[in-house]
Amino acid sequence: MATMANIFTFLVWGILAMVILWRLVRSIRKVPQRKAFIIERLGRYHQTRTAGLALLLPFIDKVANILDLKEETIEVPPQDCFTMDEVNVMVDGVIYMSVVDPEKAAYGITHYAYAAMQLAQTTTRSVIGQLPLDRTFEERDHISVRVVDVLSETGRQWGIQVHRYEIKNIQPPHSVHRSMELQVTAERERKAMIAKANGDKQARINRSEGYKTELINKSQGEKQKRINEAEGKASEIVALAEATAASIEKLADAIHTRGGAEAVKLQLTEQYLAQVALLAKKETDILLPANLADLNSMLNAAGLN
Repeated sequence: MATMANIFTFLVWGILAMVILWRLVRSIRKVPQRKAFIIERLGRYHQTRTAGLALLLPFIDKVANILDLKEETIEVPPQDCFTMDEVNVMVDGVIYMSVVDPEKAAYGITHYAYAAMQLAQTTTRSVIGQLPLDRTFEERDHISVRVVDVLSETGRQWGIQVHRYEIKNIQPPHSVHRSMELQVTAERERKAMIAKANGDKQARINRSEGYKTELINKSQGEKQKRINEAEGKASEIVALAEATAASIEKLADAIHTRGGAEAVKLQLTEQYLAQVALLAKKETDILLPANLADLNSMLNAAGLN
């Protein structure tokens, strides 16, 4: 019996020694990078240890919680939301957040990730309920900003920071989706018709402007042509007049020279006789003076003598 008692006592002391040794080993903890250990002493919060070695008092201190300080991605599951015009849509999203105060995250709320997801859903329903269906697709950024504002305001009490919230899908009912597709198709066709009409209008304007420019160019060319012809005729008349005046002047000077008058009379006589001969060849009736030999009287009658 004594031997059995000794063995039992030895086992008890061995177990106690192993427990104490285990506790001593566990009192030296290595905290990884971007992790936070929440340490409690006798059941009360004692301190928060970050990357490095953490020395604990055996049987007194313990690691109550280990928090990840890296940015987390939390999926917000699809939920039913009613728009302002009473259309039911399915909305889901994703939250990007991180723990900035480990003590508040450990003791401020039971499960901060689940709480953030629930708050994001309620805020999304509230914001979408203030928008008509058409604007819900255009106001994604507004909805995201509103959810981030609410989560950030509440997250300070939970020791978390919400960096952004993105809406993944806004899914309307099939009937509404079909109507929206028809509306989009009609709008696209309307824009195509307007674009075609504007193109035809511009083409007609361009053609009319081209025709107008052509007529202007033609009229200006015709005007310039007439001006040039008129100037040419005027120059011709002036040149002819000047030549005639010069010839008359020279003729007058020649007449006043010695023997000039007789030469002029002789030339005129020759021209007169040449014209008479020319008319005779054409078998034309000619009235001749009674005395063809008396040239002086003929010239006097013509005022040349």
